[in-house]
Amino acid sequence: MKLLYSLAAVAAFSFQAQAAVAGYPVVLIHGFQPDQLKTKPAAAEVSQNGESYWQNYWNARADVRIDWPSHERIKGKIATDYVWPKLKELSLNNTCKNGCIIVSHSTGDLVSRYLIDNQALWLQNAGFTPLNIVATFDFAGAGGGSELADLAVNVATGGGLMDAALKAALSLWLGEIPSATNVGVLQDLRVNSARQLAAMPGSRVPRLRFAGASSAFLGLTSPFLPGNDDGVVAPHSSCGASAAAAFDSCSGSVAFDGKLTSQTGVSNFMPYHYPMLMSQDYSHSNLIDAARRGNVTAVYSSRTYLNGKALSFTTYDESRGWWIFASKYRVVKGSETYSMSDLLYRTANQG
Repeated sequence: MKLLYSLAAVAAFSFQAQAAVAGYPVVLIHGFQPDQLKTKPAAAEVSQNGESYWQNYWNARADVRIDWPSHERIKGKIATDYVWPKLKELSLNNTCKNGCIIVSHSTGDLVSRYLIDNQALWLQNAGFTPLNIVATFDFAGAGGGSELADLAVNVATGGGLMDAALKAALSLWLGEIPSATNVGVLQDLRVNSARQLAAMPGSRVPRLRFAGASSAFLGLTSPFLPGNDDGVVAPHSSCGASAAAAFDSCSGSVAFDGKLTSQTGVSNFMPYHYPMLMSQDYSHSNLIDAARRGNVTAVYSSRTYLNGKALSFTTYDESRGWWIFASKYRVVKGSETYSMSDLLYRTANQG
């Protein structure tokens, strides 16, 4: 019996050791799940959906998930019924006592921004210790909103016209055209609404960004998104730009494919938002998968967490093409082998 207990303890310790990123517990916050607009799942199903959302890579590497339903609003039941209970749990368990990292995807970026801006006050007012969040890793961040959400809400509420191209785009993204009674978090995802939600956070937690520009949905959503896009959000959102506009890249000197050349890139960012990695080969959903899609480049190769420790990637420049037609490209070492998520996880744990 004592042997079985010891083995169980070792297994539990091994899981925690594997789950940590750079020694910090990981909290997952997933993105928008269109099916939930129609199904309006109960809490148990919301949890099951959350587990499935991350199963291709991050679920096995996390300590806690904050699962939330897409048919609700962020300032409404998402905050009160789903985020708040997890905040209390994290505080009571001292999960973030020595620091923790939030990993978000898509609309999870917006949910986490609202959480970060309010968690200390909420917890203190309830007699709990605030969380020590040292950084967030935001994949395909929708914190700047999505023009697709504007269009979907306009169509659903009768305020916008719909032609065949828009119908095809929205149907591929959402599965069906929503009605006025089931837009849920799409209201928060509208560009102006998203940018007004915790737009000037008091917390200095660094928001480290990871973006793709391989358009999903057969490219049918791209005409409705400004600049480069990943099929759901444009660079002004995924890169963390301070204003919505058409951008080709998160950088003014590095393209999404790594080419070192002048870009119409983001130059002004939301407070404490820092683009790290980007790639022309990853679309909105596969940024959080285990499968490698192609090479990755860097905007910032190194940034520090809130506690001063650093996340650093190694890059190299290579020449492609022939003679006077050759161009320089910046590549993150390891992206020749690993997916973007796996590259981040491995790099963070080397520090």
